[in-house]
Amino acid sequence: MATAYVNGREINYTDTGGDGPPVILGHGYFTDHTVFAAQAAALSPQWRVIAWDARGHGATADADEPYTYWDQASDLLGLMDYLGIEQAAIGGISQGGFITLRAALLAPTRVSAIILSDTEATPCHPDDKVGYGQLFDALREHGPIDDLVTPLSMQLIGDHPQAAEWRERWKSRTLPLGESATCLLERDDVSDRLAEITCPALLIWGSQDTSLPRDRMDLLADRLPAATQVNVIAGAAHTPSLTHAQEVNQVLAEFLSALVSSRTFS
Repeated sequence: MATAYVNGREINYTDTGGDGPPVILGHGYFTDHTVFAAQAAALSPQWRVIAWDARGHGATADADEPYTYWDQASDLLGLMDYLGIEQAAIGGISQGGFITLRAALLAPTRVSAIILSDTEATPCHPDDKVGYGQLFDALREHGPIDDLVTPLSMQLIGDHPQAAEWRERWKSRTLPLGESATCLLERDDVSDRLAEITCPALLIWGSQDTSLPRDRMDLLADRLPAATQVNVIAGAAHTPSLTHAQEVNQVLAEFLSALVSSRTFS
């Protein structure tokens, strides 16, 4: 792990280094940069893979004041500044995708391509807001007890050995239940601005993702001008990069190789 000082706060990240084109990846809610360990191993040194911890996750502390995913997009762009990266392919899972879309809108010339996995451009659905709000309240009151983290692990990780590992992690660390939770629940709608994002876009979705229905990925496919089809990862839940790394690595490598061939980035 390394630490960057960005926007008045410390952001933790990993960096494979090297001279390859940079690829910067952001995790989903309740997880951290380690969900991309297999991608970093598979893609480097041909690509320089950077994975980072968003506010309130992993080794990056939460903020005490309210913030939005636009602020976290500024964190991502600030991390690029810190690392001396002018342009990169950026992407993420779920909230990592929320941040990616907003960074691409804030600084389109700095984004060569986007990678969107199990994410959406729309606000938190009212039913989801109620459900997640109840979960956050229960975790604040009772802590990460099995009755709460077992279904959470099945939702985010699925029926996979990593689910048990993440349950233990949640029991031993501070959970993102502060301002990060408000950021998630109160996010704005950027679906009407997707046509502004003209760079190539790779879309990935786990077929067993109960957190995010397929139609929300289809909206991205319909409205992003240079999007791929939705690449469905059979059997994966909400975090395909972690549980179905081989399949994700293949799709990701093919997409990135095409970018190099087309000189989208080098």
